[in-house]
This record gives sequence, structure tokens and C-alpha cells, in this order.
Amino acid sequence: MQADNKMVIEFDAVSENESFARAAVASFIAPLDPTIEELTEIKTALSEAVTNSVIHGYEGRAGVIKVGCSYLGGMVEICVEDFGAGIENVEKAKEPLFTSKPEQERSGMGFTVMEIFMDKLTVESVKGEGTKVIMAKQLGR
Repeated sequence: MQADNKMVIEFDAVSENESFARAAVASFIAPLDPTIEELTEIKTALSEAVTNSVIHGYEGRAGVIKVGCSYLGGMVEICVEDFGAGIENVEKAKEPLFTSKPEQERSGMGFTVMEIFMDKLTVESVKGEGTKVIMAKQLGR
């Protein structure tokens, strides 16, 4: 996507940094004047993507998460990338209630939440190399 503005941040794959990612993206898209509902939906979807990277991508090991955000007009695109375990079967992982961590009481709804709150969701993953989640939302509908 050609962008009016873009940013990229990297941070350690620890759950404490999820709120940092939310705040950074919210601040970055503030000039677009999103509604409270739009902002809440974006932050919730972003939280799910970052949490998936921490829990499933790195499974408690050290790692880095990269979050990129850009916008063109009112179209916001967010990319969350990790360089961890990857997903063996993306389509299976996107099924509601599917979780690879039932012992951790994971709901298996992360990708479903992202799909509900965003207009577009693309998941690219290579087992052993990492996962990239790309989400887009048109503001001002």
C-alpha cells in the first residue's frame, strides 16, 4: 500500500509490551480522527496479534516483535510480525475455538476477533521462521 504516513517499531516479545504497541498505534493514527469504536476495534485486534506472537510465536523464549502501521486516506494497515515458531496450518489456526495451548486456557478466538474487528486479515507463516499478520480497516464508514 502506498502510504500517506508509516511507522515501524520493534520490541521484546513480552506481554508487558502489548500495551505499548496499542498506545503507539493509537497515537500514530490519531491524526485520522478515528471514532472511539474504531480505535477500540483496532487496539483489540492489535492486542490479539501481539499476544499470539508472544504466546505462540516464542513460547516463553526471547524474541522480537515488529509492528508496522501505515495509512492512505482513511485506510489503516497494521502488520505484526514475529520470527518465532510459525504456524503449521494457518487455515486450521484461524478456525474459531482452535488453540494449540489448551493447558493455558487459551480461547482459540484470536484470529476470529481480528477478522471481526478489521476489514481484512491476511496471515502469512512459515513453520520455524515466524508469522506475519496483516490487518486493514477503513475508517469513517
